Amino acid sequence: MSETTQVAEVVTFRLLDGADPAAFVSAAAAIDPILRKSGAVLGRTLSMDNDGLWTDHIVWTDLQSAQTVAEQMMADPAAAPMMSMIAPDDVALRHAKIMYQKE
Repeated sequence: MSETTQVAEVVTFRLLDGADPAAFVSAAAAIDPILRKSGAVLGRTLSMDNDGLWTDHIVWTDLQSAQTVAEQMMADPAAAPMMSMIAPDDVALRHAKIMYQKE
């Protein structure tokens, strides 16, 4: 296994009461150009379980890029619709070094 600096960003959250999941998916997709522009995103998956817990899983080239782009994204108006639907008290964010990945 080769050493990598790639990291997984895993964010779990719930939507605000009354938020439309389909509208949220559209708003989440609207930040893809921000992510793509960074050149540091290797993949992204957005999922929701049966209890309404969402997971946004992004694979980054490195931790510094993940942190830098996150700061830039929070200030970008294109991210506001997505962020406005997330329950702020129900967010958990973590980064983890990728130890194995199957493509």
